[in-house]
Amino acid sequence: MDKEIINLVKKSLTNYQGRQIDATLELLGDNNTVPFIARYRKERTGNLDEVQIREIQDEATRIEKLVHRQEEVKNQIESQGKLTPQLRKTIDSATQLQQVEDLYLPYKQKRKTKATVAKDAGLMPFAQWLLTFPASGLEAKTQTFINDQVPDADAVLAGVHEILAEAIGERAGFREWLRNYARRNGQLTSQVKRNGKANDEQGVYQTYYDFTSPYKDVSAYQTLAVNRGEKADVLTVKLAIDDQAVDQYLNFQIIGNRKGPAVPVLTAAYQDAYKRFMGPAIERELRRELTATAETHAIRVFGENLYHLLMQAPMKNRVVMGFDPAYRTGCKLAVMDGNGKYMDKLVIYPHKPANATKRAAAMPAFLKFIEKNHVEMIAIGNGTASRESEQFVADAIKQLDCPVQYTIVNEAGASVYSASKVARTEFPDFNVEERSAVSIGRRLQDPLAELVKIDPQAVGVGQYQHDVAGSALDEQLDRVVETAVNQVGVDLNRASVELLAHISGLNQTIAQNVVAYREENGVFSTRPQLKKVPRLGPKAYEQAVGFLRIIDGKTILDNTDIHPESYAVAKTVLDRLDLNLSDVGTAKVAEAVAGVSLETLSNGLSVGNATLQDILDGLAKPGRDLRDNMPAPLLRTDVLKMSDLKPGMKLEGTVRNVVDFGAFVDIGVKQDGLVHISHLADKFVRNPAAVVSVGDIVTVWVLEVDESRQRIQLSMVAPDD
Repeated sequence: MDKEIINLVKKSLTNYQGRQIDATLELLGDNNTVPFIARYRKERTGNLDEVQIREIQDEATRIEKLVHRQEEVKNQIESQGKLTPQLRKTIDSATQLQQVEDLYLPYKQKRKTKATVAKDAGLMPFAQWLLTFPASGLEAKTQTFINDQVPDADAVLAGVHEILAEAIGERAGFREWLRNYARRNGQLTSQVKRNGKANDEQGVYQTYYDFTSPYKDVSAYQTLAVNRGEKADVLTVKLAIDDQAVDQYLNFQIIGNRKGPAVPVLTAAYQDAYKRFMGPAIERELRRELTATAETHAIRVFGENLYHLLMQAPMKNRVVMGFDPAYRTGCKLAVMDGNGKYMDKLVIYPHKPANATKRAAAMPAFLKFIEKNHVEMIAIGNGTASRESEQFVADAIKQLDCPVQYTIVNEAGASVYSASKVARTEFPDFNVEERSAVSIGRRLQDPLAELVKIDPQAVGVGQYQHDVAGSALDEQLDRVVETAVNQVGVDLNRASVELLAHISGLNQTIAQNVVAYREENGVFSTRPQLKKVPRLGPKAYEQAVGFLRIIDGKTILDNTDIHPESYAVAKTVLDRLDLNLSDVGTAKVAEAVAGVSLETLSNGLSVGNATLQDILDGLAKPGRDLRDNMPAPLLRTDVLKMSDLKPGMKLEGTVRNVVDFGAFVDIGVKQDGLVHISHLADKFVRNPAAVVSVGDIVTVWVLEVDESRQRIQLSMVAPDD
């Protein structure tokens, strides 16, 4: 990367050391992935994590675009012979793209305007003369500019007005002042349109029928809500500022204490420039700025929620039934063994409008199905007929001799998966609903492995994500999935193409080749066998191999997150601790490490302390899974109704979604309850995500139940009594 850009990144990101930025950008420039750098190049970057590495990467990209645009603008202005040394210096000193565009505006090639027509008519010298504030002679001067194109004095003055108004409106300094003033003092307002209520029958936008907020205080969800209301033709949205303050500023800058016949002409020009050019342009720009900030925030919220959803603890080695509820078409059931392999399926009709015979047959068929397949857990989708199905399941398991538990699983996106090419390839003889049952069950067994098969936007854990620009959202969600998959690692001999495609250094094609090689040649017994996979070259191998696990392979080290490049170091460490490979994963490793300092152990080794600590962790816990430390799903054996809820009741629930104004918690009734931000803790909370995450198991108290509106208000703060 260009040295100038690297220096600008250092100047911008003062919270990082220069060597960290140098190392990060050099590693990225050598086609290393972010997960690989974060995990296996800690000494180079000074222990930067994925978020920090991406911040440096994004800032370098932004500055690269800025510098490129600066060069373009300077070349365009220079081609017109108007690039002065001072203008060049001003463009080069700009730190934001908008500043560059403001500076370029007066030189930008335009379509024909009234001002350009006036210039073509020879009126530019008259406009320049007025800017000298002559003491007299306006009428006489006007007469000298009358010609075929401007036949009288009124036409001359009208043309000069256009030239002056456009020039004033294009002054970068004026626009910057107006932009900053509006940011500090502007008010975002929304009003219901005359016929707006007719387009808002459910009153979705009622809060914004008469809404005012200081620009600087508008929240992300308010911005996206008014934007949506405006798009739905319900609201009129404006950015209001004090016109008198703007007039005073422009008067001071342009007129000052000067007098003479030019004053009224210039006054009319700057007022018109503000009304027609600067005001509307800055309003559009700041509305876009608000929207961009809100979208960035919404993307971050969605990304955080998605990450925690993917990182939920898997239910390993348990036989699970996926239960896809429905009324008319029946409930589809699918059973998977402890490894997620499909075993059996069934359709039952426990709910109306099925006839009495079908409903009566549902329970014995269900019980027999459970016993036949030795089901241990039931994952019920949270869609249509979910709570009726929950009651059915709760009644059923009371009749069983063996312990069976159930949980409600967020089925958002299951239908997307069911109709996808991936699902059709995996289960070509299943109908869509039967595939959904498999997906729901596997989400409980291994959320990460199953959810990577689905477009992240379909999982339903965001806030206004459907209003957000697709490319930006896609990029962020891809990053989140990449981070989660590589932090966890995957079983090379069981991972699907979709899971492998997110591994550092791999892509869809190489992932397909890995699976094809596995199917042709049998399971991988060593990591180096990966080198035989078509199109998996040395760089891809280096980036990917540390995140791929081989269980029961030829060496226990292949079931750790120790990179093969460090195997020699790992074996030296074992020798120094008087251990061997057979001791890896036993208590002996922890006992031996406890008796020696990291500094002593690292003496003479070719790795730093950070990498050495990772090697020790890998030797202590081969096959470790970060998700094992996450909250396990809340399992139930009985159902709760909304009518059972009473204020003050204490319950446990699962956080299903985190938004700006609080968190939605599943407490086992039909409707998730809302813990408002003011009830998340006994102290002020600015950001709900700092207190709770998707998948958390939390203790809540019922504050209020409104059955008519299907609303439940909860608190995570224990009552005083």
